[in-house]
Amino acid sequence: MGEVADKAQRTGQQAHQSEWLDWAIRAGLIAYGVVHLMVGWLAAQLALGEKSESASNAGALHALAEQPMGGVLIWMIAVGMMLLVVWRLLEFAMGYQDETDDKKRWRKRLTSLGKAVLYGVLAWTAVKVAVGDGSSGGTDSTTAKLMDLPGGQLIVGAVGLAIAGYGGLLVYRGWTEKFTEHLTAHGQSGNDGSAIVLFGKIGYIAKGIAIGIVGGLFCYAAITHKAKESGGLDQALQTVREQPFGQFLLLAIAAGIACYGLFCFARARHLSR
Repeated sequence: MGEVADKAQRTGQQAHQSEWLDWAIRAGLIAYGVVHLMVGWLAAQLALGEKSESASNAGALHALAEQPMGGVLIWMIAVGMMLLVVWRLLEFAMGYQDETDDKKRWRKRLTSLGKAVLYGVLAWTAVKVAVGDGSSGGTDSTTAKLMDLPGGQLIVGAVGLAIAGYGGLLVYRGWTEKFTEHLTAHGQSGNDGSAIVLFGKIGYIAKGIAIGIVGGLFCYAAITHKAKESGGLDQALQTVREQPFGQFLLLAIAAGIACYGLFCFARARHLSR
């Protein structure tokens, strides 16, 4: 059994360090970028009062499916997201070997596991849309089921805090430009590098704000014990739209989310992991 485990570990390490994984990650990042560009476009439509699909990942996939060759594109996105899941799972199992602090290493590995779950959800959504079984609806029913559990309000509140915390982390990474650690030196230098860093900074901050609002809606639903007060990205963006100067704020967030999509393309070209 020990030899089998050692062989499996060596195989995993070889896969994690292989060139094919780099190309798989690049393909996945391009797919992820396309989804964010579509979400940004739908958010802009919402700001202008012309929305047809929900401004969310599912809504973006539905809108993309309606385009020429849309079904093929959706399957490509599903495969791309699955490749990102493989990458993050390998990171969870084999990554960060050079980190000497055990706590930091496991924190980074658990972060990779969390990202694998997020990519997996998006991959599953893409598959459902591709086979005609997807929905661009909200999260009311899921929140209601959580509310009905013992301690349901606390669970929903904890989910809200976790989502808001993730949004805050994205804003922090954008403001401090810590995301540049994912780029090669060439991807940060010269005029092109400056543009890439700017896209990343705007994109991380805008996406973080939007996700933070989603977390806030969950927390509000927990406090009021009203599942309908929760919601996903689409409801968060609609909440922004209803504020003073909301149209301009929403257009800014839409542009920021699109910038995140462009940064994903740049990261695919200048990948450093």
